[in-house]
Amino acid sequence: MSDFLVVGGGVIGMMLARELSDSGADVTLIDRKECAQESSWAGGGIVSPLYPWRYPPEVTALANYAQDFYPGLSEELLEETGIDPEFTPHGLLMLRVADQADALAWAERENRDVEIVDSSFLYEKEPDVAPGFDQALWMPKVASVRNPRLGQALRASVLKRKNIRLLEDTEVTGIFHEEGEVLGVHGKQMVFSAKKTVICAGAWSGPLLQDLNLETSIKPVRGQMIVFKAEPGLINRVVLMDGRYLIPRKDGRILAGSTLEYVGFDKHTTDDALFSLKETACQLLPALRNCEVEHHWAGLRPGSKDGIPYMGAVPGYRNLFVSAGHFRNGLVLAPAATRVMADQLLKREAEIDPTPYQPSARLAAD
Repeated sequence: MSDFLVVGGGVIGMMLARELSDSGADVTLIDRKECAQESSWAGGGIVSPLYPWRYPPEVTALANYAQDFYPGLSEELLEETGIDPEFTPHGLLMLRVADQADALAWAERENRDVEIVDSSFLYEKEPDVAPGFDQALWMPKVASVRNPRLGQALRASVLKRKNIRLLEDTEVTGIFHEEGEVLGVHGKQMVFSAKKTVICAGAWSGPLLQDLNLETSIKPVRGQMIVFKAEPGLINRVVLMDGRYLIPRKDGRILAGSTLEYVGFDKHTTDDALFSLKETACQLLPALRNCEVEHHWAGLRPGSKDGIPYMGAVPGYRNLFVSAGHFRNGLVLAPAATRVMADQLLKREAEIDPTPYQPSARLAAD
């Protein structure tokens, strides 16, 4: 029997499995498809919440930790696996921000770099952005990762660890329990068991907990994105306007996203979203009208109240834990989520206060 069973092989599940295995524990990691093929793959990879000052302090604490952790993690994964997550600290330009005073106050309070820059700075950095902007907000230390590559690197790292048993294409359909103890999870006509079980199944965590008569705010929220095939250098940093963003990749491709849709577990793309994303992107960067839309896709975020995740012991069960509900910031917060969960599971001194994320308190508030 494994020490830990982690249900869900997104970036959070894989990072947690690595951390637990590095402590010497035996870990079984289960994913319904192949690892990092759901929300972890579908997002944009910006290593910051959009408009971070608009989030509650519970999210900010996790984001600050994770942003400082990512450079070292990316180097470690590249050295270990040969797969480059393409961590790129190119900065973030934000246009048409109405609450600039709030942003500056937040930056001073959290010791984060945010400044107002004029048009000459903006167009020196990004000359192909649409003309007519007088100023922008600039966050020079915001980075992005190429999230599919990050997923590939984490999966390769997991496979290198002899004390991690990886089971893909294994959908968990229920949790087998008796008198407050989880005895295993159902998957592929088998029951997989461990001393402790951790649900890290993203949007699918809500239904699993619901089967235990636990009603959470974890709901699927569809996000659609497109990618343009462009030449390198058209833009060189993330540009954000009115909640939509452009993210450059090293090979020239430019991601444009994203929508926010409450349509259940429907992952279909729509023509309306394609038109809207393309128009917004071209208004921001007119040269994109000459570029091909190479791909259009959708993913399901694990939505939650205020974007605050559930991380800790599930009430009523002695050996069941959850790390889910990170909403739009799963990749952003993943290193911090790993730290919060691993410290609890391994009974280590907490590096990040886990109190605000405890399912017992969150469920009561929901």
